[in-house]
Amino acid sequence: MIETKKRILVIVAHPDDETIGMGGTISKHVRNGDEVYVISMTDGVSSRITTSKSEVTERLECANNASEVLGFSWFKQYQFPDNSMDTIPFIDVVKNIESAKNQLKPDIVYTHSSADLNVDHRITVEATLTAFRPQPHENYSEIISFEVQSSTEYGHKAAFGSFSPNMYVNIAEEWDLKERALLSYEAEMRPFPHSRSIEALSFLSYQRGTQVGLERAEAFEILRRVIRK
Repeated sequence: MIETKKRILVIVAHPDDETIGMGGTISKHVRNGDEVYVISMTDGVSSRITTSKSEVTERLECANNASEVLGFSWFKQYQFPDNSMDTIPFIDVVKNIESAKNQLKPDIVYTHSSADLNVDHRITVEATLTAFRPQPHENYSEIISFEVQSSTEYGHKAAFGSFSPNMYVNIAEEWDLKERALLSYEAEMRPFPHSRSIEALSFLSYQRGTQVGLERAEAFEILRRVIRK
């Protein structure tokens, strides 16, 4: 049986979320011949106390470097206010995601977990689910959420629910590429024992792997699966 190549859409709030959360899985999709497109909603840096145009440009360069390492394409890089997506009309976010949806017609959609402290992450997943709300003649078969270290684990189930993985992807062969892509975002990484350090992310991949008998893995929560045929 020949597997049909799939079109993958990854929707993230900030450039670097895609690599931190699922860089290994992106690489695996690419290796399997799938087309992988990513859209980011904010520039990822403009909320900082002092932000120059050069910092925005540098973040874009980092994002482009990561895409070259992992093999995905940036489809759109929107410029909503960083860490302030709750200050803009929700419908504007939804319409931008719907535009990407209608152009790409993805088979599988990945986005953030709603069990997350970061407000941009929560709005992104809510807008994604709204843009991909069930309607006749849809194309996608799965919507899947992922965790982002230094954000998802900072939430609390009493406030945001919990991230409960029910899908694990073996990234033992993809870890080296993920690490290279993470180093593309070197300015965003932190020294150990911060959870957004290379060491912590490596430990997490081992932890997620051993939960299902693998060496290394990334964990996901399937939000919706539709078998259309």
